Amino acid sequence: MTLFRKVYQDLLNWKNNKTTQACLVTGARQVGKTFIVDEFGRKEYEHYIHLDLIEQPEMLSTFNAANGAEELFLAISAVAGANMVPGNTLIFIDEVQECSKIVTAIKYLTQRKGYDFILSGSLLGVELNDVRSFPVGYLHAIDMHPLDFEEFCRANSVGKEAWDEALNAFRSHRPVSSAVHERLMTLFHRYLVIGGMPQAVDEFVRTQNLGQVNIVQNDILHFYRADITKYADNRKLAIREVFDQMPSQLNSQSKRFNFSALASQGRYERYRDDFLWLVDAGVALPVRNVKEPRAPLKLAENRQYFKLFFNDVGLLAAACGMQVTRSIISDKLGVNYGSIYENVVAEELHAHGHELYYYRNKKFGELDFVIDTPISGTIPIEVKSGKDYKRHSALSNVMKTPNWDIDHAIVLCEDNLSVEDNIIYCPVYMAAFL
Repeated sequence: MTLFRKVYQDLLNWKNNKTTQACLVTGARQVGKTFIVDEFGRKEYEHYIHLDLIEQPEMLSTFNAANGAEELFLAISAVAGANMVPGNTLIFIDEVQECSKIVTAIKYLTQRKGYDFILSGSLLGVELNDVRSFPVGYLHAIDMHPLDFEEFCRANSVGKEAWDEALNAFRSHRPVSSAVHERLMTLFHRYLVIGGMPQAVDEFVRTQNLGQVNIVQNDILHFYRADITKYADNRKLAIREVFDQMPSQLNSQSKRFNFSALASQGRYERYRDDFLWLVDAGVALPVRNVKEPRAPLKLAENRQYFKLFFNDVGLLAAACGMQVTRSIISDKLGVNYGSIYENVVAEELHAHGHELYYYRNKKFGELDFVIDTPISGTIPIEVKSGKDYKRHSALSNVMKTPNWDIDHAIVLCEDNLSVEDNIIYCPVYMAAFL
């Protein structure tokens, strides 16, 4: 099946509004970059050329031997053959992390009339860090993520009308119609264990078999570990250890990443580059601590303390084991859903452009997330998976502090929307609307 992806419209906007810019599609491995560009190229262009630098190693050798943009273009035309027609033509070069000179030469390649260029690949945040001449102004970057919850709902036959009902309810601060709310909560619980990796979603929609979904997810985790081995140079063992410890670290009471669990006397300074490697690769999402929940949060950031979430909640569920999957699907409330719920909220906030922060203080307690918004200022967010969601001492303490100028707060929970004073209690799927 073809999955609905919002990024298709982003690609269309680039095509219709660009001047000489190429497009760089970034994102972690397995989030669907190649598939969506293939679909876009075949639908929106008369001529489409797809070059893959891993699947076609002979082409990679030719590109590496090219001396400058002119020879690169000749190499592309030699491979493309008769499809290299000036006019409505898209040239998609995939896995460009294998040949960084393509990125530096794209400024000159885009100046040739009649050809559009899209570049993509995995681990671009890692592999392109050392590119000397990044062509600023000649690349339009689009960052891809796993399917967010709205896209997951569309894949599971939830129409736009139902989604709009939930969105309008959020904007009006009223409950969602019960039928829509129940449907979205059912799908949300499935999303917690399936996540948004396209292959996993497609497997579930076709087979409804969570065992097969789990196999797909574990394959992706294997690919991520293989990427660490291939690309992480002399720090691969340390990075693998950070990656493998993420589930257990999130299961701790504070969920803050504790480097002493990696080695005695472990410190942030020792492992900083290892954790940043996972972030730059798109595999992990950091939620950084702030000294106080007041805008602008960037100025209050304390980089040594952070939580480290998976880029996809389904991968976290798979890493935790099938017992967690069975417990969530059967709604066993005795299971601690905390890290799973917080992971999915981190994903949604990140996918919608938010910088991720949390606040922790011995006097006030801990806020799961704090975000800056252009209209409402700083908004504290608590994530509650249980029935006692109206117990939130940290949130109440922070709201009583006048000099932080916090207008309202949000509690994401299992129930329908309600408002008490300046706290909005929202169903957890409404993280997509923040």
